[in-house]
Amino acid sequence: MNGQPVRIDPKDIKAQQQVERLLSCEGLRRDPHLDYTCGIFDDKWNLLATGSCFRNTLRCLAVSKSHRGCGLLSRVVNHLIEVQALRGHFHLFLYTAQQNIRYFEDLGFCVIVKTESGLAFMENRLSGFADYLHGLSGQAVTGKQISAVVMNANPFTLGHRHLAEVAARESDAVYLFVLSEENDMVPFSVRFRLVQEGTRDLENIVLCESGPYMVSAATFPSYFVKDEDEAIRLHAELDLELFAVIAEHLNISRRYVGREDTSHVTALYNRIMKEKLPARGIECRELPRKALDGKAISASIVRRSIHDGRLSAVKDMLPASTWNFFCSPAAKPVIEAIEQAADVIHH
Repeated sequence: MNGQPVRIDPKDIKAQQQVERLLSCEGLRRDPHLDYTCGIFDDKWNLLATGSCFRNTLRCLAVSKSHRGCGLLSRVVNHLIEVQALRGHFHLFLYTAQQNIRYFEDLGFCVIVKTESGLAFMENRLSGFADYLHGLSGQAVTGKQISAVVMNANPFTLGHRHLAEVAARESDAVYLFVLSEENDMVPFSVRFRLVQEGTRDLENIVLCESGPYMVSAATFPSYFVKDEDEAIRLHAELDLELFAVIAEHLNISRRYVGREDTSHVTALYNRIMKEKLPARGIECRELPRKALDGKAISASIVRRSIHDGRLSAVKDMLPASTWNFFCSPAAKPVIEAIEQAADVIHH
């Protein structure tokens, strides 16, 4: 054993099977969202330790019981940090059980939040979250009723606009957070600009970037549990812990969400939100979706129509600013990405 991590090729079936066995022995499962995996092997190519990346997160870290205390975890993590640096990712995050916090603190990671279920969210910057909150302070507003809306806006529709309108009408000010997490279809820069243009007339809207501190379902790791609903609950619990800290910092006392009748994931998330937020002094107001001809407007329908080459079919679901963008030459790469996507329903 030379003790140095090496990249594990996705096509190396034997090595990939070893990764799955090692994770299973540690009570984990292989995360479906991985873009790099490494391992440390002994002289007979038995896997002793492994770790993976997905975007700017470290995931699926495990060391065999027989080789704990040998410094293998630190070698794996340092290797992954080097890989991330080569990719241009210097602000990194990881999720771990609370009993492992000390290990990662020794490797330069700091706790952002911990959940009641024993999960910790960590980053490799001492004041990363504090700096984000400080940045939000520059957008702070005053009022008796301060509310929040969080949206992906992928893309921004009249359904999103309706949610923002109601929140603005019923509040002194509304922080509208657009999820910063990049996806493979509509880039964040486009989504943010379309929300900005589509809400420009709502004078009490304060538009904010979520940064990495509002965790999207796409990037939350589900490898801690084998039950999908439990993974959703863990995701919601973590995300709401982060949101509660942000809400306290900005005096937010109400959050608006759209009712979800088709997505099990979003419906369960909303239910958990309505259970958890009041305990933190935050009202959760769920609004019926804006409908067109009896059918709820959704970004999924818009993406499906674009995917199928039927953009004109959803014109009435879009604000003029969104429609004008998709009719412009600037939308060509976005439309091509949607047309080539394998799954456009819930993203």
